[in-house]
Amino acid sequence: MAKLQLIATAPMGLEAVVAREVKDLGYHDVMVENGRVTFSGDELAICRCNLWLRTSDRILIKMGEFKATTFDELFEGTKALPWDEWIPEDGEFPAEGRSHKSQLSSVPACQGIVKKAMVEKMKLRYKRDWFPEDGGRYVAEVWLLNDVATLTLDTTGAGLHKRGYRKLVTEAPLKETMAAAMVLLSRWRPERPLYDPFCGSGTIPIEAAMIGWNLAPGLRRSFNSETWPRIGQARWEEARNEAIDSVRDDIPLEIAGSDIDPKAIEVAQAALKASGLSKEIKLETLPVAKARLRGDYGCVITNPPYGERIGDPEEVQMALRQLGSLTAGSPTWSTFVLTPSKQLEHYFGRAATKKRKLFNGRIEVALHQYLGPLPPRDRKMSLDQE
Repeated sequence: MAKLQLIATAPMGLEAVVAREVKDLGYHDVMVENGRVTFSGDELAICRCNLWLRTSDRILIKMGEFKATTFDELFEGTKALPWDEWIPEDGEFPAEGRSHKSQLSSVPACQGIVKKAMVEKMKLRYKRDWFPEDGGRYVAEVWLLNDVATLTLDTTGAGLHKRGYRKLVTEAPLKETMAAAMVLLSRWRPERPLYDPFCGSGTIPIEAAMIGWNLAPGLRRSFNSETWPRIGQARWEEARNEAIDSVRDDIPLEIAGSDIDPKAIEVAQAALKASGLSKEIKLETLPVAKARLRGDYGCVITNPPYGERIGDPEEVQMALRQLGSLTAGSPTWSTFVLTPSKQLEHYFGRAATKKRKLFNGRIEVALHQYLGPLPPRDRKMSLDQE
């Protein structure tokens, strides 16, 4: 199979995490850029990456890249690309676009040119003047940056954060991709307790359980490219069977969460049921002031309310102080807090071990990391042997 250039898009600040996930899947020709990770793979890699990548937004095929300062250059460059090798005669192929620091600044105009060029390419292949576009979906995107056009095909469809288990949402839900990133950036392992005292709709506990059991996050959903003849059902079936065979659901988990809002807990319980993890995660309605950490060498991983969309600033400040008190009383635990607050260390009364700048949507936040001791080696070995 010929090697393809693939792109795993990444939220700002998480490019290195996405790159590590790509390498863990066995793809090592990796280049990290702002907002994306480019790598080489075949058609099976498209299936595997869509099923497995926890922190990427979507998987794109890089169709080509060229300089485009005029509409003629954009048209001819787009027409020269092998769209007909991917899109069948009945394929639906809308064109989307973005432009930054480029002479071709009108996105609607660029989208129109790309669409027209793709149609002309399809005419040459299929010897017809009109296409019904009532088959599978092939979304093309033109990304203009500094007068260089990058053309891609989206293999994913709905963003990869849509795992399929969350039918209801709370007022300000944490994206599944960000929740997974928080867990991956922590020291948590399945043999350690994990607690989220601001669990909201339960996203962090659910993503942690999926990581702990090695559950591919895309197993419960579909993707645009599942209908693409170039990839074929056999490859998708191979990738799904690999994912099913990789599940380790015999590992005991100690994952819990709580939230002061009973409606949020209802939403979280519905998500747990949909994910098939109801028996593995314990949730309760509880203010952080009454929460307790049980066991040793656990991890608190949490996303407290920000005060911008939910909660007033005084309530948020009090909640952060109470979180600091909760974690201070358990010196063997590690704590990971995602917050835009510049005062978290003040409320905690101690400096973070590390801080990592991230973006939760468009809100600039930091992942404050308070690293406790790792479990003793003999403890980990005994747990592994149980």
